[in-house]
Amino acid sequence: MNAATASPSAGAPIRVLLADDEALVRSGFKVLLDLEDDITVVGEATNGAEAVERARAGRPDVVLMDIRMPQLDGIQATAQIVRTRGLEQVRVLILTTYDTDEYVFDALQAGASGFLLKDAGPAELLHAVRVIAAGDALLAPRITRRLIGQFTARRTAARAAEDRLAELTEREREVLALVGQGLSNHEIGAQLFLSPATARTHVSRAMTKLGARDRAQLVVIAYQTGLVSPAT
Repeated sequence: MNAATASPSAGAPIRVLLADDEALVRSGFKVLLDLEDDITVVGEATNGAEAVERARAGRPDVVLMDIRMPQLDGIQATAQIVRTRGLEQVRVLILTTYDTDEYVFDALQAGASGFLLKDAGPAELLHAVRVIAAGDALLAPRITRRLIGQFTARRTAARAAEDRLAELTEREREVLALVGQGLSNHEIGAQLFLSPATARTHVSRAMTKLGARDRAQLVVIAYQTGLVSPAT
């Protein structure tokens, strides 16, 4: 397993950094997360600049990152974290209010591994942290289509689609399109009559060829290049 997809060591708790300028939000998340045997909060940050500093110092497995923060917003902080040498294993989970945040697409482009609604229930939060820590992306199709699809439609990236996808085989393009629709490896395999392991291999190859950090960025690319449309 390479650095970009490595997950916490077996048996070790998932180390979480909380980045939010609202003390009550941080406190609520901390209480919930610290109750779990396999999760521990290792730090808190009140703005994006602090989040970057604490990520560099503590190297958490997951950063719960609010988008709107003073000094440095969550998007800029995410970009700095994922581009810092030595922090390749750090995963960023964006906190969003969904209907009002128009920055989720930019956050995913910056390197975030997914996003979570701020009003998510306890079970959803715990699931999200574990999924992200395991190296997977958290991209609920119902939210992904609305947000990514809406904002990709305003951009001109699709004009370079053929250039960007030129290195992919036809099968890899098919797999990329299904990833963009939110399908898991098992679902992709079933649709294309492949084993889950073979589907995973195609996903990994597409990720490598496209320079995608994780599955979340594959979803963005699928929308950008027109393989998936908002109406898909």
